[in-house]
Amino acid sequence: MEIAAHLTHLRQAGQSLADFAEAAGPDAPVPTCPDWQVHDLVRHTGAVHLWATAFVAEGHKSPRPLEDGPDLDGAELFAWYRAAHSALVDALEAAPDDLECWAFLPAPSPRAFWARRQAHETTVHRVDAESAQRGTDRATVDAALAADGIDELLRGFHARSRSRVRTEKPRTLRVRATDTDADADAVWTVRLSEEPPVTTRGADGQGGDADCELSGPAARLYLALWNRAPLPHVSGDAELARLWREKSGI
Repeated sequence: MEIAAHLTHLRQAGQSLADFAEAAGPDAPVPTCPDWQVHDLVRHTGAVHLWATAFVAEGHKSPRPLEDGPDLDGAELFAWYRAAHSALVDALEAAPDDLECWAFLPAPSPRAFWARRQAHETTVHRVDAESAQRGTDRATVDAALAADGIDELLRGFHARSRSRVRTEKPRTLRVRATDTDADADAVWTVRLSEEPPVTTRGADGQGGDADCELSGPAARLYLALWNRAPLPHVSGDAELARLWREKSGI
């Protein structure tokens, strides 16, 4: 997915997040994040936006701590969030393709990394805000964006040493999206062991039978893998599906 597409999704997701959050109200519970109320969700996401903006706009080349959002509430909080979101979009749109700054997952460039990461950060939290306003079974995600997000999660986040999705003996988990234009490419094979997971994408990397397969529409898989929805379909060893639910939190 190109940077321009990620920025389009980022812009739309942030606007929708603010709209759903305002409609639900700052004290509404967030069903997909049971420990949060809407004001917690909005403060967190806005703080992440400003944290990311600093890397993009100021070119920081080393990690910086994520600071808490301001102690605002109600209309002031929502206005602050909209401004933080706009600042992020503006910074990414203005950034040059050869931007140099810190990034924490592999990507073609730091600008591409931050556009992709914030598109998915905001999309997932838009779903959280939507759950506060409309319930947990109404959210939808563009299929191509969802497939891209599955890839980021499996081949990015869970390739890192901090992934807790481990097994004592080698096991194979397959994730298959069933509704994308490039079905052969919308399959991921996750090889589990005592080391960090190793994931390959596409039909060429399937390499035999899997112990467990998670399959369904890309949007449902995306939300399920981020623990925002039940898994659409599980075949094979359901213990691996339970392992994911218990250990995959980022």
